[in-house]
Amino acid sequence: MEGIEFWKMNGTGNDFIIIDNRRGLIHENDMGYFVKRACRRRESIGADGVIFVLKSRDYDFRWRYFNADGGEAEMCGNGGRCVSRFAFLKGIAGSKMVSETMAGHIPAEVNGRIVKILMPPARGFARDLKIEHKKGWKSIDFINTGVPHAVVQVEELADYPVKEHGSFIRHHSLLSPQGANANFMKINAPGQLEIRTYERGVEDETLACGTGSIACALVSSLRGMTDSPVKVRTRSGEDLTIYFKRNKDFEGGFEEIWLEGNTSFIYQGQLNREAL
Repeated sequence: MEGIEFWKMNGTGNDFIIIDNRRGLIHENDMGYFVKRACRRRESIGADGVIFVLKSRDYDFRWRYFNADGGEAEMCGNGGRCVSRFAFLKGIAGSKMVSETMAGHIPAEVNGRIVKILMPPARGFARDLKIEHKKGWKSIDFINTGVPHAVVQVEELADYPVKEHGSFIRHHSLLSPQGANANFMKINAPGQLEIRTYERGVEDETLACGTGSIACALVSSLRGMTDSPVKVRTRSGEDLTIYFKRNKDFEGGFEEIWLEGNTSFIYQGQLNREAL
C-alpha cells in the first residue's frame, strides 16, 4: 500500500481522510482494516473517518464512509460536504453534482469553501424514549437523518459529561443492535442551537456532526421550539446551517433538508506502508 495519495479535509471540526479509489487501489474487502490503521492519531494520519471515492454508473461518483473503528456507516453529513468539494477540486464533478451513498443519492453545491448538500429524508422519529433520564436532561428523542441519532435537550452544555452519558445512550438496549449517536442540545434562542455529540464508531465526542446537527434541528422543530433555517453551533465553535420544509404528507414530516457549512482542505500526501 505504499504511495497511496490521500487528502486530509475538515468539515466544521470533523476531519477526514479522502482517497480517490476509482481505480481500485484499495480492495473493498480491505477498507475496514485500512481505516482502523490510518485513523490512529499520533501513530498514523489520524481522522474521525475515511471516505473512499468510487465510480458510479448513475451519478457523478459513489462514496463509502467508514468511522475510525473500521465500521461502515450509511453516510456522513460533514463527510458528504468534504467529499463534494474534493470531487470538484479534483475535476470529478462540477460545482453542482450528485453522489451515491448507502443512504441514497446526495445532491451538492460547492461555492468556494462553503458546501451545501441535500440530505436523505428523515425517518423514524420517536418522542420521549423510555431511557432513564440522567441529571440535567429535559427530554430524549430519536430520529434517523441518514444515521440514527438520539437527541437530548439539556440545561447546560459547557461542563456536560458527553462521553459518559453519550456512551450510556449509544449502547442502551433500546437502541440495539446498531446503536445511535448521542447529541446533547441546548436552545440558546429561536433558530439558534448549541450541541455536543458522541459518535458511535469514534466512541468519543467529536468536534462536530452534520447528521447530528440536522437531528437536533428537526427534533427542536417537531417540539415546536424552532423553525427553518436553524443555526447550529458545534463543539468546534463553527456553525452549520440547516434548511428544511415541514410537510406532514412527506416521509418523516420533512422535505428538502439541506446541510450547509464551511470546509477546509488541510493537506495532501502519499501514505506509506509504515503508517499502517
